[in-house]
Amino acid sequence: MKFAAVIDYSRDQAKIDQVRPTHRQYLRSLLDTGKLFASGPFTDDSGALIIYEAATLEDAEEILKGDPFHAAGIFLKWDIKPWKLIMGNPALIPAM
Repeated sequence: MKFAAVIDYSRDQAKIDQVRPTHRQYLRSLLDTGKLFASGPFTDDSGALIIYEAATLEDAEEILKGDPFHAAGIFLKWDIKPWKLIMGNPALIPAM
């Protein structure tokens, strides 16, 4: 099942820049193991949307809490909800 997490970030840009490479490695590991559907920051730098693949809400929250951004205090608050994909347009997904 997919879980969408809307996450608010710290405004400490230096810390974000410092931890971002490890955060992205973590997201890559989730992608490689089938636990990440999509992720990306909001363009105003206020946070991100991350869509996890997990069995339960608790599992999705554990994945979020395993993120280096969480450990560094960059994730200030989040809301995770089950999410169901009904339609999508692969042509609008940017090349990874």
